[in-house]
Amino acid sequence: MMESSAPVAAPFAAETVGLTKRYPLTWKRKVLVALDRLDLQVRPGEVFGLLGPNGSGKSTTIKLLLGLITPSEGEARIFGLPPESLEARRRVGFLPENPYFYGFLNGDETLRFYGKICGVTGAKLEKKIEDLIELVGLQNGRERPLRSYSKGMLQRIGLAQALIHDPDLLFLDEPTAGVDPLGSSQIRDLILQLKKMGKTVIFSSHLLEQVQEVADRVAIFSLGKKVLEGSLESLLTQNEGTQINLSADVSPEQQARLVDALKQAGIEGGAEAIRFTRPHLSLEQLYLRTVQTQADPRAKNPPVQ
Repeated sequence: MMESSAPVAAPFAAETVGLTKRYPLTWKRKVLVALDRLDLQVRPGEVFGLLGPNGSGKSTTIKLLLGLITPSEGEARIFGLPPESLEARRRVGFLPENPYFYGFLNGDETLRFYGKICGVTGAKLEKKIEDLIELVGLQNGRERPLRSYSKGMLQRIGLAQALIHDPDLLFLDEPTAGVDPLGSSQIRDLILQLKKMGKTVIFSSHLLEQVQEVADRVAIFSLGKKVLEGSLESLLTQNEGTQINLSADVSPEQQARLVDALKQAGIEGGAEAIRFTRPHLSLEQLYLRTVQTQADPRAKNPPVQ
């Protein structure tokens, strides 16, 4: 009697093992390490944020995962496949930080152009264009040439072109760079909508408040190395103390009695009125603390403003 084999675990949407990228500086006879031995795993359906100062390795990571540049060491996988393989590229969409489009094309023409490049044609393509124009909110700009688009509109049409072939994984490199607050908010909402659609999103951003609103997990980079990774809940929870949150219907008199009870090492008010949680950092506080520590190793716990 044959034994049933164990189920094979689904591959990660993106995975790196010891991924390293070096650039020789021949005129200085030195080597620039843009990314140093990165181990990373992104699960399907996850929104994953890459954080770090300029030159920390975020864009290099994205380019290596896309197969746009080759690693010096280590390997990257997209759904278990080499990133340069045709099958992997069919499952990936990409919005670069500064996308280039033909300014004389309008929104519909741009999506039709990229759709045909990706092998989407006919009625399927036209239906896809309609759906994407509605998704990114460009119904009133679809017939305008892209040269007249604002930065926010260009980012949204760029997001639409990245989705034209219905990829499973999206890479967004600084999707809100140079976008006004309203456009930034719209792009944030789009990322949340993509998550609801089951898409995996890996994005880099300097807007920490926005990252905190949309990301499931983040990795913080500094000087080419990943220095911190985890879920926002685990990373932003401080373990140095405990705070007490009172429900809205607790009266001032009850709060006063609670203070007296705490002084006597007893608690009044019941479980419904009092719950214990760990105090939280903001993502900006965590980011600054981590990056400042990397810049100055002597500052193990730099003050958080």
